This record gives sequence, structure tokens and C-alpha cells, in this order.
Amino acid sequence: MPQPTVRLIVTGDDFGYCLRRNRGCHIGNKVDQELRGQVDLFCELTGHLPHHMDGHQHVHVLPGIRDIFAQVLSDFGIKYTRVPIEPGLHDCDWIGQQLMEFYLQVEKDAFNSIDVFRRHGIRWTDIYIGLTTMGENMSISNIQRVIENAIATRKVKQHLDISCGKKFRSLQDDAILTMELMVHPGYCSFPEEGGCGEGPDEFSMSADRFHELQTLKESKLLKYYEDKNIQLCSFKDL
Repeated sequence: MPQPTVRLIVTGDDFGYCLRRNRGCHIGNKVDQELRGQVDLFCELTGHLPHHMDGHQHVHVLPGIRDIFAQVLSDFGIKYTRVPIEPGLHDCDWIGQQLMEFYLQVEKDAFNSIDVFRRHGIRWTDIYIGLTTMGENMSISNIQRVIENAIATRKVKQHLDISCGKKFRSLQDDAILTMELMVHPGYCSFPEEGGCGEGPDEFSMSADRFHELQTLKESKLLKYYEDKNIQLCSFKDL
């Protein structure tokens, strides 16, 4: 296989949005304790450190959380996280107002987290996508659109340089672009099953999860990756 032009990481996260995310209610020492406990359990179960960490509903970029999160990753030597800033987000007029407001708040928090992550030596992919291709908005054409936008222009990094006051390094023209595609594939839970005794939530019962699973498995999409010289990989490959 020739040298790839893009290395694409496909990751999972929560589905939809949660207004409670922006309330910022937390107890700092409990966050630190919980994060370290999760890393310890991960190591116990797998025998190695996680190759990257991020937060449910992107809470790892919230004020008051981001500093604790970054310190924990630094202490454990975990090198990668997610910075959820998606190019072209502001142009997506098909996204509803409430959801867009949530996305824009996530974007703002992500911008404000960049200096914190950099000070702790934490890295992230060149490009993050997935907000605009979530659930019913996921299709082969939409995935192609967001990927090709990043590949064709390579102006995303320059845009971020300007927006963040040169917080991002510039990309060389011949550099391999790294990209994270956030997805939510799965099977729908039955209404009376799961949920640790509380019953399944709307996310676990959403038919959109199975729609994403079917889309991501499409041979046409996999052929598109091959034709565009896009290499599927994981964070441990970076």
C-alpha cells in the first residue's frame, strides 16, 4: 500500500447532547480520584495504559475539569486526547438551534483547553470530525464531504492558528493528515433490558446507532478510503 495521505481514527462517544453538561457541577478532588481510578482499572483489565482518553459529552474540556484531566493524563504518561473542534461546523444549517448551541459551547470549551493540554504535553489529531455526521445525519456522502473538506483545503490548521493565536503547529504540504471521526455505532437495547437496574436510556435505544453501524460497514465507504489512500488506524499507531 502506498504512503497514506490521511490516517483516520474512528472513535465512539456518547450520542446526542446533554444540557446538564454545561452546568459545571463537580468536586475537584472527586474528579481526580475518579479519573485515576478509571485508569487503574483499565490497566488491571487490559495490562496496559490507555492510548488516549477523553470525556463523556466532552466534559474533559469543561472549565474546572480540563486542568485536573490534563494533570492526570500527564502523571500517567497518556499522550492523546480529543479536542472537539470540527471544521465547517458553523456552515451546517441543517443542525437544529438547540443542538448547535450545545456544539458551539463544546467548541468554545475546546479552544480554551488547548493551552492547558499543550502545557502538559498532551496531543490530539490534526482534525476532529463527527458532530455533523452524527445519527441520522450520517451517510457515506456526508462522511466523504467532511473528510474531503479537510484533505482538499488543508486550511483547517491555519484557521485554528489564527483563531487560537498560533496555538497549533502548521502542517507541511506533504505531511500525513491525522483525523478522528467520532461515531456511535451499536444495537438498540430493548425497553426493559439493561441500564444497571434503571432501564436503558434513550441513547441505548436509539435506532440511529444501528444506522451508523450499517453505514460504517458499507463496502462503498471502505472502497472510498482505499481510493483516497486513507488508512484506518488507532491512537497507538500515531
